[in-house]
Amino acid sequence: MAETATTSTKSFAEKQRERMARMKQLHTQRNEARASNHQEVIAEDERKKLPANWEARKRQAEWLIADVNARTEAETKGLEYNRVKMLNVSAAEADRVDKLKAKKKNADPGFSDYEAQTARQYNRLVKSMPAPDLARYEEQKEKYGDAFYGGPNVVLQGLHKDTPSAIDNMVKDLEGQIAKRKKFSRRRTHNDDADIDYINEKNARFNKKLERFYGEHTAEIKQNLERGTAI
Repeated sequence: MAETATTSTKSFAEKQRERMARMKQLHTQRNEARASNHQEVIAEDERKKLPANWEARKRQAEWLIADVNARTEAETKGLEYNRVKMLNVSAAEADRVDKLKAKKKNADPGFSDYEAQTARQYNRLVKSMPAPDLARYEEQKEKYGDAFYGGPNVVLQGLHKDTPSAIDNMVKDLEGQIAKRKKFSRRRTHNDDADIDYINEKNARFNKKLERFYGEHTAEIKQNLERGTAI
């Protein structure tokens, strides 16, 4: 009986030690989780204080550092860096970069109003102008005198005569504008035999949209109305 009591007492003590060890482990894990959460909160607060484009700037800085290191290594080995760099670039990536460069070089943002359209055309015409002829500029300045700069009381009619080449350039530019306009705008032909179910051009376009989306669903109703048999 004494041996049995001793055995049961030892088993209870062992269980108690196991419980205390588990309790200590849980307490340690709780402290570690608390410290980890505190560190994450601090790191998140620091990230919120950074600029909005911090990640992009960080990636750019890392890329610049790697590029400088690779360039230095290539120069140390006596190699041409651009050729070494292109060996690690795929054909698809090179094509994408070339397209981006071409897009930046010939950027066409379009226009939002007629003022922007006029500014675009003005810039295009300025770019297409030939190089200035300073000798001819000074000659005309001396020839016309005060009338060269114009003014409210200066009559310019008859003083200047356009050269045949300038007239040809103007005609060529106008013909180019007309040809370009034909590509972007096509006048719809008018059908005299079609039913007139509109009051103006805007209403006609609206009716065409309705016919395109709801024509098949309202065909029977429209026929009944035309025959006068609608209920």
